[in-house]
Amino acid sequence: MKKTLVALVLLVIFALGCLTACTPTVTIDPNKAEYTVGICQLIQHPALDAATEGFKDGLKKALEAEGRTVVFKEENANGEPDTCAQITSTFVAQGVDLILANATASLTSAVSATRNIPILGTSITDYASALNIKDWTGVAGGNVSGTSDLAPLDKQAEMIVELFPNAKKVGLLYCSAESNSLYQVTEIANVLKQNGIETRDFSFIDTSDLEAVTTQACAWSDVIYVPTDNIVANNATFIDSICSANKKPVVAGEEGICKGCGVATLSIDYFRLGQITGQMAADVLLGKKDISTLAIATDTNPTYKYVASRCEEFGITIPEGYVVIEE
Repeated sequence: MKKTLVALVLLVIFALGCLTACTPTVTIDPNKAEYTVGICQLIQHPALDAATEGFKDGLKKALEAEGRTVVFKEENANGEPDTCAQITSTFVAQGVDLILANATASLTSAVSATRNIPILGTSITDYASALNIKDWTGVAGGNVSGTSDLAPLDKQAEMIVELFPNAKKVGLLYCSAESNSLYQVTEIANVLKQNGIETRDFSFIDTSDLEAVTTQACAWSDVIYVPTDNIVANNATFIDSICSANKKPVVAGEEGICKGCGVATLSIDYFRLGQITGQMAADVLLGKKDISTLAIATDTNPTYKYVASRCEEFGITIPEGYVVIEE
């Protein structure tokens, strides 16, 4: 009996030890004079660049207001997810105080690298898809929070209907490797179908089949929609050359892509999104907010914007309230 009791006690102790070991403990020191923050950005293009700059601006100002300073370790993965993994693992080895993960591949790499260092994402469209979270409540939990760059997709779909009242077919052009892109085009398709507009997915694997798929989209579509997609963003001018030659207008999910190939967009401000993320980082580092309960935030004031030269090219009359994108 005594041996059985001892065994049970040891089993309970072992189980409690495992539970403690498996529970992530977010490590922060709210009393530090200077913090070190690692920034992993997937690729260089205007939207992500603006989010990073906004983050640094927002965090630096928030910490300076408290008499603190920050050192940034900034790395760009040049579009390679494997490089994101190397960067975030290095940040963990260096013992940074917080990681900013700019774009989905950066976020998933950071989450794989650490459960103890706080991670804030930005330029992430859908955290539930990115982190495979079911029963989404708006909170990622654990050591993760951040900001979403998702503009109101229903409003974007309605914008297509308003600008192109005679359109019957809208092609949805995106990279199949980006789960966030699939989420966006699915939502857009649902709203367009409610308005009697037929949609078709034109997904490409990478740049190797981008030209062929874009050409197919032009042949089928009256209008093409592209979401906030990193591969699209990095190849926007190439997409423009194909769509312009085929006389097919493009509506984009964000301003940077729209400037490269679109006629109009309902876009958030990525610099402002970064500033919001920077303020969140300050709150976490200073112990003012618990990252495990910190809800995903966004820019709540997206703006309707248009490219004047392309609108003129396609004979599009822009309604009042749109802001011109400087070319």
